[in-house]
Amino acid sequence: MLKVVHDEAEPNEASGSVLDEIVREAARQMLAVALQAEVSAYIDAHAEEVDENGHRLVVRNGHHNEREVITAAGPVPVRAPRVNDKRTDPATGERKRFASAILPAWARKSPRVAEVLPLLYLHGLSSSDFGPALTQFLGTSHGLSAATITRLTKDWQDEATTFNKRSLAGTDYVYCWVDGIHLKVRLEQDKVCLLVMIGVRADGTKELIALDDGHRESTEPWLDLLRGCKRRGMAAPVLAVGDGALGFWSAVREVFPETREQRCWWHKIGNVLNALPKSAQPGGKKALAEIWNAEDKDHAQAAANVFAADYGTKWPKAAAKITDDLDVLLAFYDYPAEHWIHLRTTNPIESTFATVRLRQRVTKGPGSRAAGVAMAFKLIESAQTRWRAVNAPHLVALVRAGAVFKNGKLIERPDESEGGDQQVA
Repeated sequence: MLKVVHDEAEPNEASGSVLDEIVREAARQMLAVALQAEVSAYIDAHAEEVDENGHRLVVRNGHHNEREVITAAGPVPVRAPRVNDKRTDPATGERKRFASAILPAWARKSPRVAEVLPLLYLHGLSSSDFGPALTQFLGTSHGLSAATITRLTKDWQDEATTFNKRSLAGTDYVYCWVDGIHLKVRLEQDKVCLLVMIGVRADGTKELIALDDGHRESTEPWLDLLRGCKRRGMAAPVLAVGDGALGFWSAVREVFPETREQRCWWHKIGNVLNALPKSAQPGGKKALAEIWNAEDKDHAQAAANVFAADYGTKWPKAAAKITDDLDVLLAFYDYPAEHWIHLRTTNPIESTFATVRLRQRVTKGPGSRAAGVAMAFKLIESAQTRWRAVNAPHLVALVRAGAVFKNGKLIERPDESEGGDQQVA
């Protein structure tokens, strides 16, 4: 058993320093063991491959030069084992190379450290402040200079540009959420308005479709974005979910007229309550919940009629916000009940950008709109790895296939209805 005992008179700073050193030494040892095991597994996997003299083609070859890798535990010195792979690729004639999945070639910081950089930048940390700030947590500023951050920002801009030019022909988005996200991030000019589209693939997984600087949420920027997606091979989503104030709806009717519309209840509730006096808002909010949380479309329509009767006389604008959009507010009832929780709001977008929207001040130093878009792209790219698939993902493919759902239940399978038969669930 390992015991670490300190003099009681020793200051807390020293204790903290010793603790950090213990953590870093443990990280170094564990990383060394992991790299060694990875190389050994690679060599053992090719042990049967030999040359004409019976000598192995894949063998150990000492170690690479020591390098320092910045991790969440602080800077860790690493000497990665080296592999001599004498095999050649029969197709290209080039030498094969061992590539570590644990420690990629030339890596100087762990992916977790790289993920936090755009988040800190979005939250207002100046590039010149990265070194001093992260030194307090990582124990070093090596590799985190202002020049490094500036170079990373440029790389992220290139990544965002490449992302928005990729082919969409091989990906089918059945549902999509859309929103305009306003950010005041490191800019001298007006705020960035990010046009965001997140989709659900046929296998139920969520992923970012597009992220672009729209300057505003009007129809023309959305038209440009959707036309670009269509040119790159994107098929029309079955259902789109978004705020009613967006210019997106005019754009989607032109580019993907077959896509159905679902208004976001989170935005709608806020709009309705703003049209009510404060004294009426608690009751109004409860009445609205009776609509969007109803067990089926008939009960939802009945609850909407009750809301209009109770509030329409005194506050007709509040009632009209529900009655005028009722069809697109209740569209989600025509899809699997397991998906309703996902389709009623634009929460996948809102939750991703919630922490950024809380930060309103413009930080010191000029920035650019491209930098703001790039930082947001890196943020959502990082968040995307933690997104969960929609409930009952197997039903997404049925929705794309044209299966009919009534009040959340499957009533018809397209392949069976062609013969005149229907399957009732």
